[in-house]
Amino acid sequence: MKRIARLVCGILIVLVAGCARGDWIDRTLVTENVTGAWSGGIGSGNTYRYVELQLQQDGPRVKGTVKAFPGEGTLAIEGSVAGDVLTLKDARGAWSGELTVAGDDMSGKVLTSMGARPISLHRTSTR
Repeated sequence: MKRIARLVCGILIVLVAGCARGDWIDRTLVTENVTGAWSGGIGSGNTYRYVELQLQQDGPRVKGTVKAFPGEGTLAIEGSVAGDVLTLKDARGAWSGELTVAGDDMSGKVLTSMGARPISLHRTSTR
């Protein structure tokens, strides 16, 4: 009976450890570098717009500019990288986005006053 109780306790410990949330280091680890020029598109169909981003990363912090064509000019943006997720927003607070970075490509969603729009970008230079 003691052997079965120990086995059950061992299994429970393993299961609980497997379900445990990662510590703060796992959530703040920066695994991608997004510094450089990025281009691609936001939206689809009639709402598709070509965009260019210039990003500079310092640790998890990201600053830069975005330009959409046809456009409103160049807007300042800021954000952060945690793991492989880049979170951005413009300085006016008109939109925000969350993109998954995979080397020289990133994609995700941008939230605007018109709703969520898909975004897909490719790095064109590392400067």
